[in-house]
Amino acid sequence: MIERAFRIAFLGLAAFSLTAQREPILVPEVSQSRIEVRQGFTGADLLLYGAVIDPVGGRDAAQYDIVVVLKGPAEPIRLREKDRIAGIWMNAGASDFRSAPAFFAVASSRPVAEIVDERTAAIYELGTEFIQLSPSGEIEPEEQARFAAGLVEMRQRAGLYKEDEDGVRISEGVLYQARITLPSNVITGLYTAETFAIAEGRVLASATADIEVAKVGLEGRVVAEAERNSFVYGLVAILLSLGMGWFAGRYFNRS
Repeated sequence: MIERAFRIAFLGLAAFSLTAQREPILVPEVSQSRIEVRQGFTGADLLLYGAVIDPVGGRDAAQYDIVVVLKGPAEPIRLREKDRIAGIWMNAGASDFRSAPAFFAVASSRPVAEIVDERTAAIYELGTEFIQLSPSGEIEPEEQARFAAGLVEMRQRAGLYKEDEDGVRISEGVLYQARITLPSNVITGLYTAETFAIAEGRVLASATADIEVAKVGLEGRVVAEAERNSFVYGLVAILLSLGMGWFAGRYFNRS
């Protein structure tokens, strides 16, 4: 792994010599660019690593802070708020978000609040409190913040949103690495890992790597067929349900 990272660093230096770039260069890699979800999938550990190269030689990687943000596919979601009315728990309000990430994880070399100010953290989404959820329709800022906090808390309990303030290790003056665990309940789709090199409160370089999470085997074929022929899939599901209900009724009546 270390040897491969050094080769990456060498390629980055070669690229610099051709482009005469004065900003730091990030050369990111991931241990798996494709994760296959099969029956009995229990999750996956991702290693995100690479090199930070300062072309002017002013800093080494130990003088940068590194933040890695891994985001899953964005999806629309409706949140409902329950309240106790006349002794009964009832839906008291709802809010729609157009693009909530299904998975969101941040790993950093130290707490983000010590690395950048809130404005910079919000621009680059360097934390769960800075996720850009894109609410749908008109909503009061206080109400939006309450629903957003509820979404984050709900997905943190499910292991889908997480932060690790000491999750990035920097070594050899040029190399970094971070580990992020994908739980077994992640959805399939395209995930994006974005790495930021930060010094003196400023983001000086960023780089992106894509990770595909896909279902394979029988489950994958069923999902693919359901997407291609949704009407036939729904009809078969209804017929199977009716058939199993009829069989269960006959069996238990006979018993």
